[in-house]
Amino acid sequence: MTKTTGLGDELLVGGYQLSGDIQQVGNISSPMATLDMTGINKPAYERVIGLRDGAIEMTTFFNPASGQAHPVLSSLPTADVQVMYLRGTTLGNPSACLVSKQINYDGSRAADGSFTFGVSAQANGFGLEWGQQLTAGLRTDTAATNGTSIDTAASASFGAQAYLQVTSFTGTDCTITIEDSANNSTFAPVTGMAFSEINLGPTTERISIANTATVRRYVRVATSTTGGFSSISFVVVINKNAVAGVKF
Repeated sequence: MTKTTGLGDELLVGGYQLSGDIQQVGNISSPMATLDMTGINKPAYERVIGLRDGAIEMTTFFNPASGQAHPVLSSLPTADVQVMYLRGTTLGNPSACLVSKQINYDGSRAADGSFTFGVSAQANGFGLEWGQQLTAGLRTDTAATNGTSIDTAASASFGAQAYLQVTSFTGTDCTITIEDSANNSTFAPVTGMAFSEINLGPTTERISIANTATVRRYVRVATSTTGGFSSISFVVVINKNAVAGVKF
């Protein structure tokens, strides 16, 4: 087992690359509620798993430049915000993804003159998911491209969920599709694993397929277009379920 540090990590919020404005990530959690199911004939508690939750908390620097931490986070949007934490930027590395509500933007001016903000994103509708990066951090395509695959060790018939963050786009349209293969040579689109057509950025999306669907051993991301594009920068993360019955 190889142990690593948190050096070289990245964090995106709502299609914005905010890594350089993040001082620290204070919490990445996926708690689950427990329901008391103890019968009167039992000498100890019996519990079953209830609702799944999730949270990502961070401390940010004050950066008022366009597209940076202050204008992005200070708006406190009421709509869902996707947060994506990348553990390094190597293809296949772990990533934590969260569809959330941003609930605060709390400034603090310390005695030494530093000015930072506490931000908490709490799950909405789905729990926090750990997946694998299908792009090596932020990937930029300038034309339709078949990406490099990752090896998920085996085919599985338990479905998958995938997350997309597009930080910038120039062109008419681009479709980002997840493809799989049994032999790492012949690939085909995974049914239901195509994101909505991209016409602008920044933007984000989460997609999922049934937890009985098959995803084969090797997985990659491909971009395609009908009208053309000159540049798209994006990150894709997949959570390929390892067991039956998972519902996120």
